[in-house]
Order: sequence, then C-alpha cells, then structure tokens
Amino acid sequence: MKDTNWNDCLINKSAKNITPDIKRAESLIETANERISLIKEINEKNCNFIFEDYYTSLLELLQAMAFKKGFNILNHLCIGYYLRDVLKREDLYILFDDIRYKRNALTYYGSRMDYETAKKAIEKCKELINKIRVY
Repeated sequence: MKDTNWNDCLINKSAKNITPDIKRAESLIETANERISLIKEINEKNCNFIFEDYYTSLLELLQAMAFKKGFNILNHLCIGYYLRDVLKREDLYILFDDIRYKRNALTYYGSRMDYETAKKAIEKCKELINKIRVY
C-alpha cells in the first residue's frame, strides 16, 4: 500500500513514534553542517553532485527535526507528508517534493540535470534548509 498522507505513514510503519532522540538529532545536524561547509564552487561538471550533497544535508536536517519531535521517518515521501500534514507547511512540502522528484530522477534513472536546472534545485535546497532551521 502506498503512503498518501502522514496517517498512512504511521499505519504502514513508514514513520514511527519514538522517544525523542536529541543526541541523534544533534549528530545529524553536525554532519549536515559539515557536508555543506565542504561545498565549494559550483560548475557544470559538479552541479549534480553538489545538488546531491545539499539534498543529503537537507534530509539529515529534516530527520533531525523529526527525531527531536519523537518520530523516525523511513522514506522521503513521508518526510514530505510530515512537512505538509504535521507541521502544516504546504509551502515547504511543495518545495521539498520538487527537489525530491529531481533527486529521484538523478539517482534512480540517471537523468542528470543541466547546469541551470541544477543551480535552481540547489537554491531550493538552500531555501528549504534555511526555513527548517527554525524548527
């Protein structure tokens, strides 16, 4: 059965209630920040790899946010539903779902982005990272 909302994620165990795990969250935040700090110049040759680094860092930050609130989210779809259905942030969900789709195309189908598309996707990652840091 496919998850279509946060309740489905809980029912299908794609997301689980856990004891809030602050230590694990802080470790993920540190890892994400270190990964971002290593990113240097973006060019046509490395733009897809840099996008992957930003996306991975974003996932780590989102997982950290969930761990702090007592959730372990096991897939990317449910992370989006967490943004939309739990945090009530449709705007963040739309932003995340767009970059999730681009990441899936790159990772699972080998659909590399052209330089301009990758730059825009990276900017969306940065925007989302900045918006979720308040949580």
